[in-house]
Amino acid sequence: MTMHPIIRTENLSRWYNDREADQVRAVDKISLAIPEGQWAILSGPSGSGKTTLLSLIGTIERPTEGKVFLQGRDVTEFSDLELSRIRRKTIGIVFQSFNLLSGLSAWENVAYPLIPVGIPSNERHERAATLLERLGLGRRLNHSPEELSGGEQQRIAIARALISEPLILIADEPTSNIDARSVQTLIELLSELQMEGKTIVISSHDQVFRHCGDLLFHLDKGKLTETVLRKSSP
Repeated sequence: MTMHPIIRTENLSRWYNDREADQVRAVDKISLAIPEGQWAILSGPSGSGKTTLLSLIGTIERPTEGKVFLQGRDVTEFSDLELSRIRRKTIGIVFQSFNLLSGLSAWENVAYPLIPVGIPSNERHERAATLLERLGLGRRLNHSPEELSGGEQQRIAIARALISEPLILIADEPTSNIDARSVQTLIELLSELQMEGKTIVISSHDQVFRHCGDLLFHLDKGKLTETVLRKSSP
């Protein structure tokens, strides 16, 4: 497995102004590298900058200062259209609240990212059904999100993130809305995806991940305070 960084940041910063017009540095001059095929965990207390850093890595937000490199390319100055193409082809994102569409069935939610690229409906259905079957939701294809448990909704969100076969999977606090059994299922799934070659980046303060992953980046008040190499990649 190659050890070249698929994700790299260089003095990355994101600042906001609060109501009193004071500057809040959600991410403050963070430089890190994540090799292809590794599982990285962003840890730290609430408000430490984990979600903002994920948004910057995932190109959802733009940095105030610094650079983001994906597959060796500096994407910092890319246009919105170029970034949209990168997200569609390279990055799958699982949001903390799942962001499922209530008017659509499970398979339609999963297949939704394939609509803008012109994939026919029958192929969208087949690809979504295959993913949901793998995730143990083969009998839930036509259920709406409201009819499913938190763990099932999360697996739909993961399937949607994987439908375009991205190289990178990003998940924000993936255990925050699911029960203990679903947490174990999630860990097993992430391990399988890593073995298949995907690069995984999650944010979490949950101690259930204390023995998981290859890299731990600890954040506090927007700063990277510790980097821990947990194990060598296979």
